[in-house]
Amino acid sequence: MQAEDLAMKKWYTKDWHFTIEVLKVGVNNTAEECRLGLEPGDTFDCDYETPAGFCPTSFVKIFPAMEVLRCDGDLRCLGANEPTEIDFLCPDGAVRLRLKGVKREYPYQV
Repeated sequence: MQAEDLAMKKWYTKDWHFTIEVLKVGVNNTAEECRLGLEPGDTFDCDYETPAGFCPTSFVKIFPAMEVLRCDGDLRCLGANEPTEIDFLCPDGAVRLRLKGVKREYPYQV
């Protein structure tokens, strides 16, 4: 099997784009307090897939909020202060993250 055969085929028009920002890490705000070495200010962009270098267990926790937005829901129903932005703690409780969703307007590129 060729590497290009393993690549995800982009057939679906994605109407939401997400940014995940690292707000705080541990007590001392240092990379050593995170298994992956995430630091405050690190940002990750994605549409649907787990962003490269991002914690997969944290993504599992954030993904349902992404689905709420994809269904035109409001994150305030999950306790957020804004309709398209919510803060999370990673499953280990060491990293505070912020998810922001931006709805794309048609037409746009995949």
